[in-house]
Amino acid sequence: MTTPIGLAVAVYHVLRRALGVQGLSLQTRYPPGVYWMVMGEIAYKVPGIHCDRCKRAVSSELEQVAGVEFVDVDLETKLVTVRGTDLDDAALRAAIDEAGYAAA
Repeated sequence: MTTPIGLAVAVYHVLRRALGVQGLSLQTRYPPGVYWMVMGEIAYKVPGIHCDRCKRAVSSELEQVAGVEFVDVDLETKLVTVRGTDLDDAALRAAIDEAGYAAA
């Protein structure tokens, strides 16, 4: 069964394609209010991060994962927060691993 929001997003995409609208950011792709409903957030505890180099390495790898729109690395709490659409937990964990760290 399709939800009203899912249907609205589908209709919106059909109209965008029909009108030839391309190259918009995620925030402008969806009508107001829908953007926040399609965004997801996943947070990971990454005990090994402790400096700006660690932060850059983790952020760089995570930003390459499909669907990732925002990455925040808090060195104090060792918390990595990822926001985006259709986030894949396994792909995000693999990216953190590729950067040389382990997500707890």
